[in-house]
Amino acid sequence: MRLPNTAHTEHPWRIHELTADFSVEDVWAFRTPGAGPDEFPTMLAAMRTAGGLAKQTWPVRLLFAVRWKLGALLGWDNPRAGVGVRVASLRGRLPRDLCDVPRGQDNDTMPLKAIYELGMESARELANKTVHTVMHLGWAQGANGDHELRMAVLVKPNGWFGRLYMAAIAPFRYLIVYPALTRQWERAWRGRNDLAAQHGERG
Repeated sequence: MRLPNTAHTEHPWRIHELTADFSVEDVWAFRTPGAGPDEFPTMLAAMRTAGGLAKQTWPVRLLFAVRWKLGALLGWDNPRAGVGVRVASLRGRLPRDLCDVPRGQDNDTMPLKAIYELGMESARELANKTVHTVMHLGWAQGANGDHELRMAVLVKPNGWFGRLYMAAIAPFRYLIVYPALTRQWERAWRGRNDLAAQHGERG
C-alpha cells in the first residue's frame, strides 16, 4: 500500500541524519498482522529466508534482466559510477553512535549494500550513472495498532538523465515491482515460523 511521503519524513528515523540532500521517491507499507514493536529483526530474517529476486515472479525477473542488460550495454553500472567512486558511501556520514552498530548482511546477489541495521530500521544504498539511491526499511505502528514494515526509497538523481530515468521507470515500479514485493514480503511474514524451521533444517 502506498503511503504519503510524510509517513516517512515525519517519523524520527535515524536515516534523516544522512539524507538531507536526497528526496523521497516512494513510501510503501506492507501488512504484518499481529506484529509487535520488537519484531523488526524477525521480519528481516523472514525476508532473507524467503529469498530475493530469484524467488520473484517471471515478470519481475524479466524486468530486472532487461535492466541489467541495458546497464551493461550502456555502461550505467560501470564500477566507476558506483558507491565509493562516483559518490561517497553514506556510511561516511554516520554519527559516532552508529559507527559501531551492525551493518547488516551483504551478498553478491544483493546490489544494495548495507549502511546500518538497528532494532527498528535499516538502510541500504546503491549508485550508478543514473542515481544514488537508498532503500530504507522501518518498523512503525500502523492504523490498526499492529506494527508494519515500511519501505522508503530515497534518491539523488545524477543530473537531467537521472531525473528522466526515474520518471521512465516509475510505471514499472508501481505496476510490477512493488506489488510483487508486497506479495513476497507479506507472505514471508505470514510464513515466518515455517520458513525459519525449514532454514534451520537445511543448516
